[in-house]
Amino acid sequence: MPYVQLTITVPESVWISEISRAYPNTRFRVLAATANATTGVARIEILDEDPNTVCDEFRKYDSVTDLTVFETTPEMCCIQVETDAPLLLTSLQNSGVPLEMPFEVRDGKMSLEATIPQKTLSDLGETLDKFGIQYTVERILQEVESDSVLTDRQQWLLNEAIERGYYDTPRRTTLVNLADDLNIAKSTCSEILHRAEGQVLKEYRRSNRGQRTEISVLSD
Repeated sequence: MPYVQLTITVPESVWISEISRAYPNTRFRVLAATANATTGVARIEILDEDPNTVCDEFRKYDSVTDLTVFETTPEMCCIQVETDAPLLLTSLQNSGVPLEMPFEVRDGKMSLEATIPQKTLSDLGETLDKFGIQYTVERILQEVESDSVLTDRQQWLLNEAIERGYYDTPRRTTLVNLADDLNIAKSTCSEILHRAEGQVLKEYRRSNRGQRTEISVLSD
């Protein structure tokens, strides 16, 4: 199945589009979300120098019917929002797209990643077109069967990390910079690399099992 990375332009009629455009440097990190025809619920991290001010903006919208604050720090506020206008979530779910969490909304743009069948990908495009939602396909990777211990997506990210100096000593790039350069969420980047590293190490251990290694220890 293909792995696809999309950038969706959130319609201006959707409240989070207006808020994120008003605060273009704020990151809205959606940790969980669900919706039906009339109601949507999302748990969101607001990452900003003054997250409580941004949080207060949510309360000004009639379409936000309920808001609960779970946690606050100087640079983060975690909230749960209920809305009676879940246009974007509904359109995605109607396409049969399983949303991979977390995803981010920033400055009116939503970054979405998913591994889905080709037909579902086509249905998603048709649904977004139907609702007049603009989107850009940033990347498509076709998963193919191979003898590799890594998926195509893991191989791609691991190769990018190596090329950009993430595994150099000292490192030439950080996890944050690597994720930003590749236009993926930091948490997603970390998880994929962690899984890939684990697979490589396990395969190394399997392939070397039974081989005796001589280790010399020198004492003073």
